[in-house]
Amino acid sequence: MARILSIVMLCLVAMLLLHVESHAEIVVSPMEASAPQPMFKTFQFQNGTTEGSLQPEECGPRCAYRCSNTGHKKPCMFFCQKCCEKCLCVPPGTYGNKEVCPCYNNWKTKRGGPKCP
Repeated sequence: MARILSIVMLCLVAMLLLHVESHAEIVVSPMEASAPQPMFKTFQFQNGTTEGSLQPEECGPRCAYRCSNTGHKKPCMFFCQKCCEKCLCVPPGTYGNKEVCPCYNNWKTKRGGPKCP
């Protein structure tokens, strides 16, 4: 008898949950309904991201920003400044985006890896 009562109670609870779920409303907050966000962040530096658009003295601050998130600041700064002196550009942001500066992107090490951070 107790077993049958347990089964009946379990069925009632399941039906109650199905009923509540079927009447649940989806609420969209204004935060979720806002316009889509851009894929790329706005970078600190807008000019100087195309080949030849920097002066050699502008390489230091650009490379400092480019290397700001790495744990290997000294080698990052060394190679970034070397690349900037040659290409006169530094890609925007702290990582990636090398496609905006082909010289910076295409300069490779002897082993074929990227030379510029």
